[in-house]
Amino acid sequence: MHAQPGDWLIVKGVRVDLPEQRGRILAVGGPDGTPPFTVRWLADDHVSTVFPGPDGIVLTETEITERDEQDRLRFERLRALRRAGGARNVRA
Repeated sequence: MHAQPGDWLIVKGVRVDLPEQRGRILAVGGPDGTPPFTVRWLADDHVSTVFPGPDGIVLTETEITERDEQDRLRFERLRALRRAGGARNVRA
């Protein structure tokens, strides 16, 4: 895993009911962008040093923006279906 300051670290929830955690990478440990990463977490503005495991991914600002837009569009499609009555069992 490689990153640079300004990238985002996403750590998936270990269970379905746990949301992913997002943090902005402030610093990287190795000269080639390898961990440990110093991360400021969005949820609580806490700064910590992290050695990401297999449940972590690094995204650039562009990648996370694209991912958020895809999620937003998916949510809007589900909401429209639900309003139209075409998906009675769909949860938005």
